[in-house]
Amino acid sequence: MGIISIEDLPERLAGGRTLAGLDLGDKTIGVAVSDRGLSFAHPRPVILRKKFSLDAAQLLAQLEKDGVGAIVLGLPINMDGSEGPRAQKSRAFVRNMAPLCDLPFVLWDERLSTVAAERTLIEMDFSRKKRAGKIDSAAAAFILQGALDRLQSLGRADRS
Repeated sequence: MGIISIEDLPERLAGGRTLAGLDLGDKTIGVAVSDRGLSFAHPRPVILRKKFSLDAAQLLAQLEKDGVGAIVLGLPINMDGSEGPRAQKSRAFVRNMAPLCDLPFVLWDERLSTVAAERTLIEMDFSRKKRAGKIDSAAAAFILQGALDRLQSLGRADRS
């Protein structure tokens, strides 16, 4: 399907569909999925990256199991607002996924999401080893929660 704006998401999530959040890394894909009420982000196990076709198949199976209607993908924008090589990798991921599924993607500014996720895990007293296994899904949940909060504020604005 390709990239849409967050304002276009509500119509794609009708009928109790959920929203997924992804945090792309070189070695893993962090995954989080919303509840059906689109209020809370729930981390899922990370996908260990092997080969794009295998990663995509595993991801699509997980998204189907969770009834996902759209995907929020973290876009790693530099602190000055520019897009570097990591952002280009995220855009390439969407281009490669588009022919494999009809789910739309929303690109979401993920600046400092991993830092915030790490702080949260530290506050929860996770050891360094346990944090390493959870950081990408925690970052995906952080990205997704930001998008869910934005959707909630858009809904409030529509009712005003």
